[in-house]
Order: sequence, then C-alpha cells, then structure tokens
Amino acid sequence: MARDNPLAPPCYGIIPARWGSTRFPGKPLADIQGKPMLWHVFTRASRCERLKSVTIATDDRRIADAARKYNLPFIMTRNDHESGTDRVKEAADILKIPENSVVVNIQGDEPLLDPTMLLELINPFKNPETMVTTLAHALDGQEAGNPDRVKAVFADDGRALYFSRAAIPFCRSGDTLPLYYGHIGLYAFRKQALDRFVALPPGRLEQLEKLEQLRLLENNIPIHVAITELRSVSVDRPEDLEAVLALLTGRKAE
Repeated sequence: MARDNPLAPPCYGIIPARWGSTRFPGKPLADIQGKPMLWHVFTRASRCERLKSVTIATDDRRIADAARKYNLPFIMTRNDHESGTDRVKEAADILKIPENSVVVNIQGDEPLLDPTMLLELINPFKNPETMVTTLAHALDGQEAGNPDRVKAVFADDGRALYFSRAAIPFCRSGDTLPLYYGHIGLYAFRKQALDRFVALPPGRLEQLEKLEQLRLLENNIPIHVAITELRSVSVDRPEDLEAVLALLTGRKAE
C-alpha cells in the first residue's frame, strides 16, 4: 500500500509490454531464472512505496496469458501504438487514473530495476511546476560513444536541454573530458502532460534521433532530469540477458 504524501500527487505505475520488438521479439517473456522478464520488472516496481498500483499494458495474448499465470494485473490495449508512451496513455484512460495524478512509465526491459529509482523519479513532483521527469547517471567516455546509450544534457536546475545518441557535450578544446550522463528510459508524467504529449505529432528532432522524449522539448514541455547513482541493465537484444544473469548470480558476464 502506498503511503500518502501531502506534498506529492498520487502516482500510478504502468508497464507497457509488446511482443513485436524489432531486435528481440517476445522480449517481455524472455526467461530469467525460470520466470519471464516481465515478472521481474513488475515485482521490483511493486516494491516502490509511492506507487498506488502497478499495471501491465499489453496488446498480445501471449503476454496476457503469462501475466495471468503469475497473477500480475494487466489490461489489453490497441495494437497500433507507435510508442510505449502511447500505450501508457491508453492504459491510464482505461484505468481512469485521476487528472491530478502522476503516471509512471516503467520500461518492461529493465529486469534489475531498483525501486529507489522510481522514488527518485517521483520526488521532483513535490514541485507543482514539474510536468515530466526522467533519470540519468554518469557515464564514462567509452560508454558515451555507444549510440545505444542515449546521452542527456541538462541545466543546473535539472531542466533537460537535449537528448542524443551522439556523445554530447562535445569538448572542442580536448583539454578536459566532459562529464557525460546516460539517460535511463524511465518517465513520469503529470496526467495532463501525458495527454498533451500523445496528442502532438512526432517532431523533427524526434524522428532524426528516434527519441520520443525530444517531442516534449520541441513543444516546450519541460523535462526534469533527476540524477541517480543507481545503475540498471536494459535488455535490448537477446545477448543482453547474459549481463543480467551475471549480475543476478554474482558472476562475470562472458
């Protein structure tokens, strides 16, 4: 049961889960120590004391059947959504989440999610001007060069300036290496910001970088970037499961 906090709005977690990942079809049901990845994500997210509920949103009967098998709450959504955020919006409407609430988009490919990360994501909503939040953590230069690792640049107050697959910021002088921050794909929206986001057409920068959060920046919807010292492992491809299993068992990934 979530604890009430008079300084923060009620928060609801939604895990979008689709079958048709281009790089890893059926990813939500990938086996991790005998249980589907979705079970691990849900179980960890449910430990966040600030979430009133956590619900899986899917368009695939195979995922729904697995959720039912493990007694995970789920709802069925349309199969024509362009992004996970669109699916989260439909799920929030089906669940009749109140307009004064915060909707947390919990990526279904983060099986090592630390519930504290969700608290760090939610805490900025104590400020009534916060509309959208996300997380970032420090990266080394080698990690920053990987286009699969999205980089975030933000102002001193946490306001996001840009996200890119490129290694930003670029240090022209070369004298001092910049401090890179990697974006963690968790988002929280005030319900009205989520509604507005989904109603907007994809932006020019969003389509260039293939990063949907740029749609918010292109339309002057501020994103607050909260810094975390915690790390997670996103499963983008089947081979990423090796790193997850290594961390769960305390061994080195091969």
